Order: sequence, then structure tokens, then C-alpha cells
Amino acid sequence: MSKNSRLVYSTDNNNICGKCKNTFRKCTCSKEQSELDPEAALHIYFEKKGRKGSGVTVISGLPLNNKEVKNLATNLKKLCGVGGSVKSNNSIELQGEQKTKIHAYLSKHEIFKNL
Repeated sequence: MSKNSRLVYSTDNNNICGKCKNTFRKCTCSKEQSELDPEAALHIYFEKKGRKGSGVTVISGLPLNNKEVKNLATNLKKLCGVGGSVKSNNSIELQGEQKTKIHAYLSKHEIFKNL
């Protein structure tokens, strides 16, 4: 192989999962883990992109039904004193930087224990 060529296909065992012995494309270990531990999928982050400089705090990956997400959003909006909305993918958007307040609220009320 020359210096300028790149590897296109390899028969190494680097693309095989250690647990289920399938290729990573067909691996089911990560899917099972996310179904068993939904708290691991919770994300709280600040986003400014596409909002003309105004940022929002986004809470995504909530393993709650629609009614519970709306109630949680209402409580968080009252706590932070800001506006916000519930999006169709079970994520909550709150105006401004509210990560510390949200994290404290979720930890205090033990909604998600692994925060």
C-alpha cells in the first residue's frame, strides 16, 4: 500500500462487539441498555443556534408521557420565572440559561436519580 492510499475494507475483528459478538451495525447491546436505563438518555443543554442570539435551555430524552412532560414544563417555568414550551419529541425548551436551576429541581424531587 502506498502512503496516499486509505483503507476501504478490513477483515480485522475491530468492528465486532465484545458482548454479543455481532458487528457494531447489528449489535443489540446498546439498544437493550438504553431501554433498561432511560435516565442515561436525559440531556440538559444550552442552545443559541438558529435563535438570533437568544438562547434556550433544552431538556431532551425525557422518558415520560406527554401529560407528565407538560406538568414538568409548567413546574420548571414557574420555578425559573421564564417562558418555555414543550416540543413534539418530548423535549422542553426554557428561555435563557437555566441549567443549574433545572438540575437542582430534578435532583431535589428525585425525578431522575442518576443526575
